[in-house]
Amino acid sequence: MRRLALLVCLLIGTVAAHAQFEKGKWFVNPSITGLNLSYNTETGKAHFGLEAKGGAFLMDNVALLIDAGAKWQGGGTDVYTLGVGGRYYIDKVGVFLGADVNLNRYNWDGGDKTRFGFGLEGGYAFFLSRTVTIEPAVYWDINKDRSEFGLKVGFGFYF
Repeated sequence: MRRLALLVCLLIGTVAAHAQFEKGKWFVNPSITGLNLSYNTETGKAHFGLEAKGGAFLMDNVALLIDAGAKWQGGGTDVYTLGVGGRYYIDKVGVFLGADVNLNRYNWDGGDKTRFGFGLEGGYAFFLSRTVTIEPAVYWDINKDRSEFGLKVGFGFYF
């Protein structure tokens, strides 16, 4: 009986979730990145980051995003990011796939560097209420001399 009740709740949740991925809806997604679980070919030291994405659904399940973020890495390296991208939500499930193009500004003791990058992400929008989600995701960021793979956790606010 408990399993049936859980299944019914999940089905109702996915129908409510689908309503948030419709054309014309807006959302904001602040997140914490790195979480000491990232791998970066440039440095083996831990890092922590904050990121904010926001966007609008141009059509059902497809969102256009703008992205801003900052990461603080061990060894005195700071990275600031601005970008644009998109997300595709798999219909009625909450699983999403995303891609973006970004500009990364590196500041460290020895100088500064600016690089264009490309990012991929995949995650799940788990609805806590009709308009609020918790969104764990896996990401991969690539540019000319750096590749980073890691985990992030964020909240989504859908309007």
